[in-house]
Amino acid sequence: MKFFRKSISDWSDETLMQALGQGNQSAFTELYDRYAGKLKGYFRNMLWRDDEKAEDFVHDLFAKIIQHPELFDTSRSFKTWLFSVASNMCKNEYKRMEVRKNTVHGVDTSFAASNENVLNQVQDAQFLAEFEEKLQELDEKHRSVFTLRHLDGLALKEIAEILDINEGTVKSRLFYATKFLANQLSVYQLTQ
Repeated sequence: MKFFRKSISDWSDETLMQALGQGNQSAFTELYDRYAGKLKGYFRNMLWRDDEKAEDFVHDLFAKIIQHPELFDTSRSFKTWLFSVASNMCKNEYKRMEVRKNTVHGVDTSFAASNENVLNQVQDAQFLAEFEEKLQELDEKHRSVFTLRHLDGLALKEIAEILDINEGTVKSRLFYATKFLANQLSVYQLTQ
């Protein structure tokens, strides 16, 4: 009778963190592969669409995980804990940026033009630039909820845990952010 060991890719996040705490380098690699892309997208959305800053924050976060895997409580959801840490990193960055109020954050509106349907590409790029600009106009608490829900696809319960607020507050902030963006971007609504 043969026993099959589960591949490391089948391990839960929490099991991987336990293994990482015991020095298993493959566990770290698996966690990085699972979450680096998602975190980069989160940081990019929260930090003024700055790809370099997002990449730096991902590396900083994973460096913290390697240096202090014991900080993770294995009775919690790793995903929720990870995004909580990411959210706190963004809050700290906002505080640092308050000191440097004169800094201007540009929006990348570049796009690749093709011979097909250039008008649609221009309109899509205009909408994306306007959306990114209006998203940045939201205060941090509303932008954070909107980003976690609609751009990162997290459940309301997960968002509540990450931000340490109740689900009703998540719903309220999400409603406000969605209404604000819909009003600000109403020029792009489809007409029949």
